Amino acid sequence: MLSYKAPIMDIKFLFEDVFGYYPHYEKHPEFSEATPDLVDAIFQECAKFCENELLPLNQSGDKEGCKFDNGKVITPKGFKEAYQKYVDGGWQSLSHPIEHGGQGLPPSLGMVKSEMMGTANWSWSMYPGLSHGAMNTVQTHGSDEQKELYLTRLTEGTWTGTMCLTEPQCGTDLGQVKTKAVPNGDGTFDITGTKIFISAGEHDLTENIIHIVLARLPDAPKGTRGISLFIVPKIQVDQQGNLGEGNNVVCGSIEDKMGIKASSTAVLNFDNAKGVLIGPENKGLECMFTFMNTARVGTALQGICASELSYQNSLLYAKERLSMRSLTGKKFPDKVADPIIVHPDVRKMLMTQKAISEGGRAMIYYTAKIVDDIETAKTEEERKNADDRLGFITPILKAFLTELGCESANHGMQIFGGHGYIKEWGMEQIVRDVRISTLYEGTTGIQALDLLGRKILLSRGKSLKSFTKEILIFCKDKSMLSSNPHKRQMNKYIWALSKNVANWQQYSLRLALKAKKNRDIVGSASVDYLMYSGYIVMGYFWAQMAQAAYEKLAGDVENRDFYRAKIKTAEFYFERMLPRTKSLAKTMMADPKTLMQLDEELLSFL
Repeated sequence: MLSYKAPIMDIKFLFEDVFGYYPHYEKHPEFSEATPDLVDAIFQECAKFCENELLPLNQSGDKEGCKFDNGKVITPKGFKEAYQKYVDGGWQSLSHPIEHGGQGLPPSLGMVKSEMMGTANWSWSMYPGLSHGAMNTVQTHGSDEQKELYLTRLTEGTWTGTMCLTEPQCGTDLGQVKTKAVPNGDGTFDITGTKIFISAGEHDLTENIIHIVLARLPDAPKGTRGISLFIVPKIQVDQQGNLGEGNNVVCGSIEDKMGIKASSTAVLNFDNAKGVLIGPENKGLECMFTFMNTARVGTALQGICASELSYQNSLLYAKERLSMRSLTGKKFPDKVADPIIVHPDVRKMLMTQKAISEGGRAMIYYTAKIVDDIETAKTEEERKNADDRLGFITPILKAFLTELGCESANHGMQIFGGHGYIKEWGMEQIVRDVRISTLYEGTTGIQALDLLGRKILLSRGKSLKSFTKEILIFCKDKSMLSSNPHKRQMNKYIWALSKNVANWQQYSLRLALKAKKNRDIVGSASVDYLMYSGYIVMGYFWAQMAQAAYEKLAGDVENRDFYRAKIKTAEFYFERMLPRTKSLAKTMMADPKTLMQLDEELLSFL
């Protein structure tokens, strides 16, 4: 049976000591109500809801799965009741605008809420989670009438939302979208086509589902330039939001999946379904990126949720499971054997899980501050600067953290040994559930091409220069300024981080020069380059956490072991995980000819 306790101490450490969230909230008048007392109360109440309501449904939901019956989807037992408690508790409206029924609290608080809920029960959290992207898209690109009609009910949670991109013939290559949108002459359009892999596309939790759909107008240009975006409700609504007839949106089936079995993944058939245009004609892909960036950061969070859940359960098991004796002598002579936590290899796996969970959480919370800044930007320049920062780090978060989430989940199964392969313990479920995170919202390879191809090469490294400058300023401040009394302890982190950042800049330049001669270098190097970048970024945040821990230990603080553990984990990361950049540097700089020189017909002799 899985167990979970929300890591509130770690969350508060990041909020208060590492990222200075309360001064951050104070500088934004919109977030004046986000006081330490209120935020702490939100953390505590959210933890209770996740631990008491969502966690007990995690394994049972996986076992039962969703049921499909003649176009209808029935969610597992307890899901509907938990969703109603979620709505009644005001959790859906937490970080959305007051004018549409929201509480107006910072998006960053919504990210913390999503982390707790996703760790307790990722499948359940996907139902309300998909609504947030739809809401952000309508908020950014919708008309005043569309906002009034749809956002109010999405905010209160009586309706949910989806994103409908993928079709049978195309996944990431959305230029192949065939769904048609025919104008009716009254401002509405008839939408016809099939969408697949639609998370939360059909369910029984709410009275209506609002689909955000990519489709083509009759005279649209070919390729991605000819895609428009439409709002298509499952049930038709009038201007007052009253429900009418069905809208010819039919769930043809749900997928029989490897994991996240309690989350319905639907095939949706649109047969002259009524929809309305959102945003400009033929600019749908640009508008959809509002949705996609939200979804990608949310998917990055799945890697951390899986890592945290796996780590917490692995740690408990490793303390209790008895097997063999420590190589340095008996540690528990009164027992028949020592607990496996005394063995170095088990410790290495546990420490890797801990470093991933806490380092990844720091990366997510850093990004959440950027999202706050976008939300409150007063000028277009401020918004663009924040959006550029978000755009640079998003592919790293999405791909790097989900890949490490899979690694951490596998470590958890390994620590349990044969018991990890048995459903009773829940470890194999975590492995199955998190595996999708490297695939949906753009595979690791797609994110890597986005990072190296678009964010580095096409922009001439502008965002990289800005981010590495931020890291180097941190390194200079913590190693040279006399105002830092902990610079001696910090030097071991600063030296390694500074060296890696310098190499990161040089390798990026060398790849750019190589790409001018052979474009295949972009594809062959991109995934290794992204992972290489991810380890350096996580190292930056582990250095910040070490600095904050040293500062806390210099004062009269309770829970001193917590801060000592931070420092020891930072040491582990820099000695055992950051050096992975060395092998990645070699492989990403290798000539792509070893990948491409074997002719297609020679790949198999079957």
